[in-house]
Amino acid sequence: MKIDLLVAEIGSTTTVVNGFHNLDTCPIFIGQGQSATTVLEGDVNIGLRNAIGDLAINLGEDNIEYKELIATSSAAGGLRMTVHGLVYDMTVKAAKEAALGAGANIKYITAGKLRKSDLRKIEEINPNIILIAGGVDYGERDTALYNAELISEMNLNIPVIYAGNIENREDIKDLFQHKETELYIVENVYPKIDELNVEPTRRVIQDVFESHIIHAPGMEKVRNMVTGPIMPTPGAVMRASELLYENIGDLITIDVGGATTDIHSVTEDSDEISRILINPEPKAKRTVEGDLGVYVNMRNIVEIVGREELVKELNITMEEMEDLIENHKPIPTTDLEKEFVEKLTLHATIMSIKRHGGKLKHLYGPSGKKTIAEGKDLTKVKYIIGTGGALTRLPNRKEILKEIAFSNKGNDLLPNSEAEILIDNHYIMASLGVMAKKYPEVALKLLENSLKGE
Repeated sequence: MKIDLLVAEIGSTTTVVNGFHNLDTCPIFIGQGQSATTVLEGDVNIGLRNAIGDLAINLGEDNIEYKELIATSSAAGGLRMTVHGLVYDMTVKAAKEAALGAGANIKYITAGKLRKSDLRKIEEINPNIILIAGGVDYGERDTALYNAELISEMNLNIPVIYAGNIENREDIKDLFQHKETELYIVENVYPKIDELNVEPTRRVIQDVFESHIIHAPGMEKVRNMVTGPIMPTPGAVMRASELLYENIGDLITIDVGGATTDIHSVTEDSDEISRILINPEPKAKRTVEGDLGVYVNMRNIVEIVGREELVKELNITMEEMEDLIENHKPIPTTDLEKEFVEKLTLHATIMSIKRHGGKLKHLYGPSGKKTIAEGKDLTKVKYIIGTGGALTRLPNRKEILKEIAFSNKGNDLLPNSEAEILIDNHYIMASLGVMAKKYPEVALKLLENSLKGE
């Protein structure tokens, strides 16, 4: 059987392949195959071939051929980055937003001038990309130049992106001129006070990732099979969310995974909140809660919520609770196991969205009470989308997402109860995000079908 397009999602443990056909006429999602990822074997193509073989079995075919194969990847540590700026609440925050929105796994952040201990940390992390920012345009210059000089002297064979004060550009070029480091100069992520400009940096981060991912352990041979683009998996989910936003409006996408919970919001601030917001926020924002996952980090959620509270919510004994914890599986099978994972997913969702979203704060001074807003405003969100294993497969996935509005005690800038709940039923948002680079209209049609359950 020959298929128009295969999209591989190469994860740290599992490789999933989604098949799409009739791209020129009436695009359809035809099925999914999966296999263990083979990074440790030194060649992800083994797992990729096995996943394609599994797709063939699922479709009742002897073998699968394809016209195109594109991919997303979080294997080999995903897109590891370090970020170095001037002031934490300003240029560092802007650079961090750019990196996270591109799908990065930020391993280290610094504000101000780098120290020797910082340089040792960068060497230990061995990131895929180093991002240097600092200073509004025509503002402070010295910190970014100082940091760039130290990083250039390390002469690491790691791409460096400079997204700071534009006055430094020529000096930055000179610093890296005869070094092994590949240098990319981008528009300032924080060009003026209270103005973010993260999109140019996001685009460059993803381009650099695509050109360098094949050098990661186990990924060297991936280009032998993949014929088109490779994106970081979280960046692909963000791209799919942005594509959907362009067509239906303000939304938030929630992905509760085994190890982390990712939140992607694409929404403008409401007029009321923008007037009292103390720092700018990007329209498209991603946060990653590395301590909130329903498998690898299950015990973290249990400890935060409390065993007694979960016993009460599940109406079980403490002995049954301990048994659930000790024998926790990646995929629940019994009704009680599913209920347990649903409670974990609910708490991961609520905690993550509250960390992602902003808050109203009340300040008291000589002139009385003043209300300010801090963080991302989600009050205009019209759609809440569930993707990932938990929120596409659990029986009560929609009810879990409805609880977001009811969790607001008044000061959280969260979506209200009128927001519509949509589920990525085919679990293909990441695949459609990378597909959208070449086939945006097809990707949108397939995404709409998945949200309708067609």
